[in-house]
Amino acid sequence: MSHISPITISSWTLGDQCRFEDRVKAAKEAGYEAIGLRAETYVDALNEGLTDQEILAILEKYQIVVSEVEYIVQWAEAQRSYEQKYKEQICFHMCRLFNVGHINCGLMENYSVEYTAQKLKELCQRAGDLIIGVEPMPYSGLPTFDKAYAVVKESGADNAMLILDTWHWVRADQPYRALTPEEAAKVISIQINDAYERPYAASILRDESMHDRLAPGTGAKDTAGFLKMVKEAGISPKVVGVEVISDAILAKGLAEASQYTFEHTKNVLAQVWPELLP
Repeated sequence: MSHISPITISSWTLGDQCRFEDRVKAAKEAGYEAIGLRAETYVDALNEGLTDQEILAILEKYQIVVSEVEYIVQWAEAQRSYEQKYKEQICFHMCRLFNVGHINCGLMENYSVEYTAQKLKELCQRAGDLIIGVEPMPYSGLPTFDKAYAVVKESGADNAMLILDTWHWVRADQPYRALTPEEAAKVISIQINDAYERPYAASILRDESMHDRLAPGTGAKDTAGFLKMVKEAGISPKVVGVEVISDAILAKGLAEASQYTFEHTKNVLAQVWPELLP
């Protein structure tokens, strides 16, 4: 990569119905430097008949890297399913394959800070030299930055960190604010997007998150302000993930979704943080 924070089209931005090479091609032609993959979208590529070596060859052909690996969940349950245990191993394998140092993780279940921190510590031990990036989400068991940070801190694991997402930040009704040096030091990566002024009802907030986000700078929630908060905290994100999960945008096709989200990302970065532009 030409610089520290590759502009990355996150996995969900291009959905889960496309061929692997089409995903890579659309990202490259729009101007992205990297793509994100979830365990599911990686397995979909294998299911197309591609081997790991063929996947790497496609990335090489388009001069694109994978910079985001997602998504370990249900890691705090006392009895985890084999599917979850195996998905975790797939994420570890993806990191080795694509040379990615961190994994995006979420937790839907709501437990105490102490219990969650212990389970996070165990996950971090299994991850070895990989970083576990915990993402607070308003409809999850880690709804706010403060609770997620408390869990990361309490875990005592050096490789426990945080991922900040514009949408999740504003939908948790958190104002943009100065982060302390200790808080900032625990942020590994960011994902950017935008949101409508009014959220969906609280009971269906996850529906909005999974179907109706907006491109950076096109909504009411000041993506530039989010980026300023991150920049002023002195954070150098490993990845700037563009996670615009939108049925309406994706309906226009892979090329259009990639170009539209990249152009708006570029516009916002140019205002606030031009150093991050490729």
